[in-house]
Amino acid sequence: MIRINAQTIRIGTHTFVKYLGKDAIRGRVHELGKELATDYHDKFPIFIIVLNGSFIFAADLVRSCAFECELEFVKLMSYQGTESTGKVKRILGLVSDIKDRHIILVEDIVDTGRTIQAITEDLKGLGPASISVVTLLLKPQSLQIPFESPYVGFEIPDAFVLGYGLDVDGKARNLEDIYQLRME
Repeated sequence: MIRINAQTIRIGTHTFVKYLGKDAIRGRVHELGKELATDYHDKFPIFIIVLNGSFIFAADLVRSCAFECELEFVKLMSYQGTESTGKVKRILGLVSDIKDRHIILVEDIVDTGRTIQAITEDLKGLGPASISVVTLLLKPQSLQIPFESPYVGFEIPDAFVLGYGLDVDGKARNLEDIYQLRME
């Protein structure tokens, strides 16, 4: 059961405090869309959206992009509860031919870097013209694999977060704000 008040939510034994409000998120997503429009307005890219966590971010992002594009979805899993399993499990794969296409890989959060590395390596084998990653959240202190991208929404500390598509065991994806696990 989820209990919500204005600044905290409780899920099971975990308490989460509001970390990023919906207005800050909305503003930054719009800025990322404008940055992508500058770089991709004439390239007809394919957005590859990593499900499930990035679906809300991706929907808002592509609506902020004033250029023609296509959308594809892949489903990967690397979390169980509030912990990374250290392994990337592929559940749903790519359908479109991406050879010689510009790819914008949309991720909700990059923490260890393993998931983004795994999917990027898979995509490179399919011969795209380019691959860029846009992520809503980046945890630089958690990176175990080098990661750089000009398209990062927010850098955050190494703490578990949920809301705005991010979840804990499937719960709280629908929250408009992003909440951070309170360490007690």
